[in-house]
Amino acid sequence: MSRYRVAQVTAPGGRFEPAEREVPRPGPGRVRIAVEACGICHSDALFVNGGLPGVSFPEVPGHEIAGHIEELGEGVQDRGWQVGDRVAVGWFGGSCGYCGPCREGDFVVCQNLKVPGWAYDGGFGEQVIAPADALARIPDGLSASDAGPMACAGVTTYNGLRRSSARPGDLVAVLGLGGLGHLGVRYAVAMGFETVGIARGAEKADFAKRLGAHHYIDSTSGTPVAEALQSLGGAKAVLATAGNSEAITATVDGLAHRGELVVIGADAEPMAITPAQLLMHARVVRGHPSGTSRDVEDTMAFSALHGIRPMTETVPLDQADEAYQKMLAGKARFRMVLTTG
Repeated sequence: MSRYRVAQVTAPGGRFEPAEREVPRPGPGRVRIAVEACGICHSDALFVNGGLPGVSFPEVPGHEIAGHIEELGEGVQDRGWQVGDRVAVGWFGGSCGYCGPCREGDFVVCQNLKVPGWAYDGGFGEQVIAPADALARIPDGLSASDAGPMACAGVTTYNGLRRSSARPGDLVAVLGLGGLGHLGVRYAVAMGFETVGIARGAEKADFAKRLGAHHYIDSTSGTPVAEALQSLGGAKAVLATAGNSEAITATVDGLAHRGELVVIGADAEPMAITPAQLLMHARVVRGHPSGTSRDVEDTMAFSALHGIRPMTETVPLDQADEAYQKMLAGKARFRMVLTTG
């Protein structure tokens, strides 16, 4: 029986160590993917630290997977997939198909969502068994190391913007210019929004402009972020990619009438928003999850069309622990990606 390598943690909060597994056969409705690249997302810490119910150890995280199909389970060929197809799998790693949201067609909020690294071994390895409904076809011209981050960071920002109430020409702000935000700015510009980048420090202004932003707001300048946004006319939408509730809260009064705060950056601390801030101007605050496999395909197609790629640093699988620690320390610029080649 042939074997494959993984990077795993054996206890909550542990360090990554190499291990080998026997190559499995995919069951009905599943495929075996030869992983070529897998991005490291900050959400992986939820699994590594055992912070979600049902996480078991040894744990192999990774939900920004890109590779090609090596073996089909029963019934998968009938769905149009073939051995050799290039595919990506993201936070949406499959749905149950029978819960209330699934019966309404809202699969990304499935009550039994199959997130790689949680429901099954993720992409920090050379092989992954994934449900066929999790597969997103990678377009020609998009490398595996670019496609992997598109399956989570990319689709979350792209989908968050396209499903917002903003329309081309509207003022849209992106809070944070990191692993999510640097993509959010590029998508906002490509969608035709008058785009504002918001981050800490005057030195990031040039970077925001290189991404295409029309305006930059330094949240440490002394001028309140909301005031700076209102001086530009008020934002129709703010895409909050920074995982900082205080920073997210600071944008609310910068929204225009019926403006929308789209929260995708996670923080355990509550946001200090009063009903009056929302009521008087009919503002909306909503959380936005990632996206289905179809949304991932749309994201990759849009990215290929507009020449948008994530800024990545690729490292081999056997350096998974170093790469993960670099991500945790906030030193990644901007997406660490493990490769198996």
